[in-house]
Amino acid sequence: MEWAWPWLTTLGEALLQLFIQPFYYIAVILVALVYHRQLLQERKLFHVRLQSSITQTIRTVLGGILLGVIVSIVSLFLGAHLTLSSVICIWVATVLLALFRIRYLCFAYAAGLLGVVQFGLNLASNWQPSGWLGSSTEAIRALDIPALLVLAALLHLGEAMLLRMQGVAMASPLLFEGKRGKLVGGYQLLHFWPVPLLILVPVTGSGAELAWNPLMNAGNGYMLAALPIMLGFGEVTQSMLPGQKVQISAKRLLIYGTSLLGLSLLAAWWSPFMVVAALAAFIGHELLVWYSSFEEQHRSPVFVHPEHGLKVLGVIPDSPAAELGIEAGETIYKANGVMVHSPEELHRALRMNSAFCKLEVRNHQGESKFMQRAIYEGEHHQLGIIMAPDNHEAWAVQLRQHSLFHILSLKIFARRKGQRSEGAPLALPAPTTGESSSVEM
Repeated sequence: MEWAWPWLTTLGEALLQLFIQPFYYIAVILVALVYHRQLLQERKLFHVRLQSSITQTIRTVLGGILLGVIVSIVSLFLGAHLTLSSVICIWVATVLLALFRIRYLCFAYAAGLLGVVQFGLNLASNWQPSGWLGSSTEAIRALDIPALLVLAALLHLGEAMLLRMQGVAMASPLLFEGKRGKLVGGYQLLHFWPVPLLILVPVTGSGAELAWNPLMNAGNGYMLAALPIMLGFGEVTQSMLPGQKVQISAKRLLIYGTSLLGLSLLAAWWSPFMVVAALAAFIGHELLVWYSSFEEQHRSPVFVHPEHGLKVLGVIPDSPAAELGIEAGETIYKANGVMVHSPEELHRALRMNSAFCKLEVRNHQGESKFMQRAIYEGEHHQLGIIMAPDNHEAWAVQLRQHSLFHILSLKIFARRKGQRSEGAPLALPAPTTGESSSVEM
């Protein structure tokens, strides 16, 4: 157990470094701002707060800490390590990619791009530029690409785990324009996790030695360094219930992360395989994005009103509808024995008996279930049910591909009497389907 004390010492130093540097706290503040803007979006669209930005922030911070512990331990035993030059190269590559698309703000994209660039530079080994270009070239040639890819794979596996655990609870309903110009309902899955990561850094001299034989080993001595990571996932779905979308997306991320991890470990053992793993990191992620978008475009929207009844887009927490067990995607067929076809008809039917209501609701399988409950003064006029749009709503979210520059001009658009006009910058434009990102701070 003589090896334990040096590692406890270096662990304490790394944790102290994490707590005193501002980057992790900046990440937490950014997450809080994102969820506060989502709260403003919900109020603008539905005139009610569906989620608590404080609760969401706390949930993501705790999830990020859990993921940071798991990924740090796994990468430690695998022997995955980074150098200071690796961190700088990843940071620069990530920022450059984000200038084109915000979804490129991802560890896998940056690691894959650097791997391909390193492969090209190694082919042109006789090219030796001078000045800052020469320094950058040498730094890229010296990168341990398999280690970067292993870390990217572990982060995506952790993202799949957190998405499965927290995705449904943090899904937010929204309204946007469909393919035929009419408003449709959907859900935004927008999740950010500040991850306090501890990584191995090879050192010479007084570094602690590993007491085991890792799969990846670059030296005899190591220290631990703090690397806060902002891990994020964003998708919009109008063709699936949020629970279904979360399960499918988490499964695909799990397959992607596992495949990338296997390819990265192969590249660590056999260096010519490195470019294959680097291309797989980039192309595999793009395939996830493309297929999710293709799937959404070729499936019918779920949250549109049927010929008879009203489709439920969402339910306000702790409302009468939530107590009755009404779920998103179900259809309100009758209220107090009256068939309803519009929110106005539902309101009138509920007012027929101001003290009690009876509902006939059709579930996702089309089967009827009957509910009844007393109505108390001061409760929501529609029992806390958020209906799918009927094309008369004043506000909807603008879906678009956006770069890092567009983050500075976040807007939603108003829709009154079929006209569009730019609204105040109150809400975050929903990401297009399949976006996920992770960036080191």
